[in-house]
Amino acid sequence: MRVIAGCIIEKDNKILMVKEAKKKCYGQWNFPAGHLEENETIKEAAIREVYEETGCKVKLIGVLPIVHEFNKNENLIMVRFVAKIEEENIKFNENEILDVKWIDIEDIKNMKEDELRGYNMSLKFLDDYENNHIYPEEIFE
Repeated sequence: MRVIAGCIIEKDNKILMVKEAKKKCYGQWNFPAGHLEENETIKEAAIREVYEETGCKVKLIGVLPIVHEFNKNENLIMVRFVAKIEEENIKFNENEILDVKWIDIEDIKNMKEDELRGYNMSLKFLDDYENNHIYPEEIFE
């Protein structure tokens, strides 16, 4: 089982998104996220992944409902926090990320399946976010 932690970060009705450079999802947009590392909390992982993928420092302010997915013989637990920008300094490793951009929420919802990584799951996270299905991030303490 793997745990994937990340964030939805909104500013001016736009969401901070990353364009993936990994072979399996090349060119697809995603919320900044990645795998939990050994001896790391889920909250630490989400903050680290945002920083590594975007160069931005964030503060967690809530968490969306957790998603469980069985994918290619593997159990995945996905946790998406809601965060706010503390320090915006867009920079990224071009071997892992092709682009970082603020994208209008409606434009994300109108993306095609091959444009948005984990299409159904990503739209569910966005729907939960828009419908304020946000819980206190302290549930992870």
